[in-house]
Amino acid sequence: MVVFQIDYNTFNLLFIQKVERTYHMEVKQLNPTNLQLDPFFDLSKDCLCIADYEGYFVKINPAFIALLGYSEEELKSRLISDFIYHEDRQLTASHRQRLKDNVPLINFENRYVCKSGDLVWLHWTSTPMENERLIYAIAKDITHKKKLEADRISHLGELSEANDKLKQLNYTTSHDLRSPLNNLLSLMDLIDLTKIDDEETLELIRYIRLSAEGLNTSLNSFVDTFKENDISRKNLEEVDFKASLQKVRNSIGTLIQNAEAKFHLDFSGLESVRFNKAYMESIFLNFITNSIKYARPNVAPSISIVTEQRDGVQTLTYSDNGLGIDLEKVGHLIFNLNQKFHDNEDSKGVGLYLIYNYITGLGGTIEVDSKVNEGTTFTIQFKA
Repeated sequence: MVVFQIDYNTFNLLFIQKVERTYHMEVKQLNPTNLQLDPFFDLSKDCLCIADYEGYFVKINPAFIALLGYSEEELKSRLISDFIYHEDRQLTASHRQRLKDNVPLINFENRYVCKSGDLVWLHWTSTPMENERLIYAIAKDITHKKKLEADRISHLGELSEANDKLKQLNYTTSHDLRSPLNNLLSLMDLIDLTKIDDEETLELIRYIRLSAEGLNTSLNSFVDTFKENDISRKNLEEVDFKASLQKVRNSIGTLIQNAEAKFHLDFSGLESVRFNKAYMESIFLNFITNSIKYARPNVAPSISIVTEQRDGVQTLTYSDNGLGIDLEKVGHLIFNLNQKFHDNEDSKGVGLYLIYNYITGLGGTIEVDSKVNEGTTFTIQFKA
């Protein structure tokens, strides 16, 4: 999916540049029929539009008109912001200002209100034409994808809750069984066998003791097995930090390049760790995309990753210079599912939840230190 997304955005930018050149030639030639430009607009299944710097549509293709349900005259007569869902207007305005500052827009999502009242999610690729004071844009309808994501997160939350309840039930049951069982064994110790002359009674008491001890052994074994199974030890191998990070950087290279993110790496203190390779790549992916997603306005992300081993403790420290998090307000929620700490529509509240479970599920720990507008630092200690 990542490769496809990169290709799609690259294609969009090239396509928009082609439209820009074509439209520019037509303006120069004063060709009011736009014969060269019309096929692009009329045949595309995606939503294409040209907007001016004042915030009005200049040209809209049939696919966009059909999706929103307004007539072309209605769309051109009102500010574009009037059609945007009210919760997304402020964020959209900030990105629109960047476009007017001649900064292309990639991977932006917002919601529009159709004439029917329905909401549609649009994924935008836009580029400005400063000399003409025009903005060229392609939008893809991702409403169905958003619904699937929402359903997936909802199901994930339900499964997580059910799983936590089952874990708690197992621990509670084992604890509650241990108490009366230990009490039974204690009572058996209080029986003075020298006062019992009947051999059958003595034999019965011995069987009761053996059964109680056997049950205690089985219960302890069950609890130990449950804990081992609860901590997924599958597919563990020696994972090279540099190789895992490079694989992730290659997969989101365009995103990193567009964000102008800089990396400061030092794996000299610990080059590898015994871990799950897929988990490690997911950890790096979530950390880096969060650093880019929550970068401070007009400040390029600066990412630091350092590993070390000291006194037998294997540590990875990840830091960025982004928006940061107010830990006094939300520190207790930071690794919970579906928690969002910034006004970003692309946030799903899943990444840090997954990272936490990857680390703690394999016996490690993760701590966070953060200040608003000063960045965030995560410290991971791996199980030796």
